[in-house]
Amino acid sequence: MLTGTRVLLGAFVGLTALAVVALLMRPAQAHEEFAWPIHMPMTAAFLGAAYAAGCLLSAAALRERSWDRVRVTVVTVGVFTALVLCASVHHAHRLSLADGGPVARFAAWLWLGVYLAVPVACLAVTVRQGSEAVRQGGAVRHAVVRPMPTWLARTVAVQGAVLGAAGAVLFVGGLGEHHHTTLVIGVLPWDLTPLSAQVVGSWLLAFGVAAALVVRERDLARLRGPAAAYAVFGALELAVLARYRAQLDHGDPRLWAAVLLLLGIVAAGACGWWLGRWRGPGTGGVPGPRRPAATSESGSSRSTRASSSVTAWNGSR
Repeated sequence: MLTGTRVLLGAFVGLTALAVVALLMRPAQAHEEFAWPIHMPMTAAFLGAAYAAGCLLSAAALRERSWDRVRVTVVTVGVFTALVLCASVHHAHRLSLADGGPVARFAAWLWLGVYLAVPVACLAVTVRQGSEAVRQGGAVRHAVVRPMPTWLARTVAVQGAVLGAAGAVLFVGGLGEHHHTTLVIGVLPWDLTPLSAQVVGSWLLAFGVAAALVVRERDLARLRGPAAAYAVFGALELAVLARYRAQLDHGDPRLWAAVLLLLGIVAAGACGWWLGRWRGPGTGGVPGPRRPAATSESGSSRSTRASSSVTAWNGSR
């Protein structure tokens, strides 16, 4: 893995950590201190939980040494930041670039700068890593060390499709609304402003893309980081829903559909991480079960046959 790739991942770890502090740990202050006013703490916390999963995804990738083990992470980050850039430019009037307190203005300009730079950096890193592979004689397709079970691949594919569809509805819906302050789309069990809807939709779309890439890779030995981040995403979003349950309509079927989806995400991510630990020799994971040793009878039979062959050969001489 090239140095530029590590720099990009390290920068994203730091930036997402800042978002976690601002949104997940201080959601009540997001309407005054974030890049745009988020008046509902539940929305701020929901976004903060997604950033926490993104932070873990990038931090896990920093521990890897080869491009094939971080490709999913870099592409996911690139997709997310490109979508957020589109949303930020479209709703630039909502960003606290000129109004609000000094913290909000600083956050808004930092936000805009980050989402202008990171998508370009992700594209540059991906192209450079591809060129490096060609320079070294062409991309090498590594053997699958720990194949993903079919049932898990199908589960992740379905979940990714649901996340992608929900994200697309939120993103496109927010794109169509420019001046309204509240956007009501029948996806999440609470209302969102257009910019918040697009950023939430960007996260859902990014995780949907990540799910598709994971299914395409099909090697759990290379996907433990994404699997862990996937499980953490589901767990933290469930915690957000539990924290703000008093603000939700418990009779809303969308709430229970979201809970079931998030529970499934936690289970799928945890299974993928756990199964990915059992890897072959020399890969750094927990060794898988070995074949049972040959029995003494079979060993004796082989020895007897070998001795008979040697004797017969000597006799023929």
